[in-house]
Amino acid sequence: MCYKLLDTGRRTAIENIALDAALLEARTKDEIPNTLRLLQFSPPAVLVGFHQTIEQEVRVEFCKQRGIDINRRITGGGAIYFDESQLGWELVAKKADFGYHLDKITKKVCQAICCGLRRLGVDAQFRPRNDIEVNGRKISGTGGIFEDSAVLFQGTLLVDFDVDTMMRALRIPTEKLADKELESVRQRVTCLREELGEVPPLKKIKHVLQEGFEEILGVRFEKMELPEYVQHLFEQKKTEFASDVWIESARESLNLRQTLQASYKAKGGIIRVSLVVDVKRKLVKQSLITGDFFISPTRTIFDLEVELKDVPCGEVSQRIERFFESRQPQMPGLTYWDFVRVFSSALEKIEYPEMGIPLEETNYLFTVNGKLCDILKFPSVLLLPYCAKRVGCEYRYNGGCSKCGQCSVGTAYELAEERGLTPITIRNYEHLRATLKRCKDDGVKSYIGCCCESFFVKRQRMFREIGIPGVLIDIENRTCYDLDKETEALAGKFENQTELKLGLLKKVINYANNL
Repeated sequence: MCYKLLDTGRRTAIENIALDAALLEARTKDEIPNTLRLLQFSPPAVLVGFHQTIEQEVRVEFCKQRGIDINRRITGGGAIYFDESQLGWELVAKKADFGYHLDKITKKVCQAICCGLRRLGVDAQFRPRNDIEVNGRKISGTGGIFEDSAVLFQGTLLVDFDVDTMMRALRIPTEKLADKELESVRQRVTCLREELGEVPPLKKIKHVLQEGFEEILGVRFEKMELPEYVQHLFEQKKTEFASDVWIESARESLNLRQTLQASYKAKGGIIRVSLVVDVKRKLVKQSLITGDFFISPTRTIFDLEVELKDVPCGEVSQRIERFFESRQPQMPGLTYWDFVRVFSSALEKIEYPEMGIPLEETNYLFTVNGKLCDILKFPSVLLLPYCAKRVGCEYRYNGGCSKCGQCSVGTAYELAEERGLTPITIRNYEHLRATLKRCKDDGVKSYIGCCCESFFVKRQRMFREIGIPGVLIDIENRTCYDLDKETEALAGKFENQTELKLGLLKKVINYANNL
């Protein structure tokens, strides 16, 4: 079978995304054969996944200062940074030639890339759900989308990668690191320069990737120039993908003051929801679903948002279940139940005002293993982060507190002691895990704690697996996640002072005390 090879060289983010869309549309209409495209970006670019929001994933000011383009892919997944050294590749083909399940296509295409990289002497392996790794370190990420009868499957090969710029350009989704237990973003990625000691000629890299595809797919490639039909589509689509509607507003966040929010880390990625709710009528008026998951067809999420518009809160779970049963979308690592869970977590907050917690403060509370009203019946422990203690305090990295009045932790200790709670300073992640296990062994029925949202999402699975019901309250000031200091924080050596939300903590403790 003859496939075409299209090398479009360095282009802007707008041009590359417009070409993605043009090629996919052309393949659905049989205007082009199955085609492998090789591409690069100039200037560098940050691309968020189709279901993500710019403000949650990108440090916009840094990108503007550095001349880094910001745009949105037509495929799902997480945000990526594309510098000029990286090589992108994508296969546009008929589903009938590859099968109708994204998981199988992912594995086959990733095997082709691995085959090509081995020709360079790089021992690359496919790592489910959609990465290619070398000795446990990511060297290529991939993702795909179905459109009618065609599929577009694409990926990035790290050739000579600037990790520092990537970390500053992206609001790194550090919650992804929980499963890998690596010390830093730098340690979880690699590139051809690091693996080979030098950067091979670009022409050679492209050639071995072509050979890898030819061997695994059992095809041969013929080079082609951009067909006239695709060029026409490309010119039409550039305007669309240059617009603010596409880049920023396509998944524009809802007004956060009117929403109930929740995040859930599933096997297939992070799902975030923001729901505008009519509190008096208990009605979901509008919803926004974002995250770094993959789902196909892409419009599935939009359709689900429409399905849940003006729906009574009590019917949301059933509507979600029926929706996914009828649509049967491709969503690797996800089930309808993951969406039910995150919606349920958000909608639970509609009851919080009756507990003395104003609606505008509900999104600062994260519950695990139970509903807030049940969690607050029997709390006996208050977990507090060491980073909220004053830098230089003799108690910062130890238990206890002198209650000197120079940080918010002292007030929290006083609150705990007045209400019969045992305050415990958490010194690092391992100490937290050990403390929760000890609490479980000691029969603790529930706990109250304080931590930033990023930490909770990152460690959500650990909180769930230990099994104790708990509520965690968000903290203020720039955390280790804002400052890219997760490694120091993990070791208990983060040198910055955060602040507890004492007003909200008092409301939570008072409600528990009055039950």
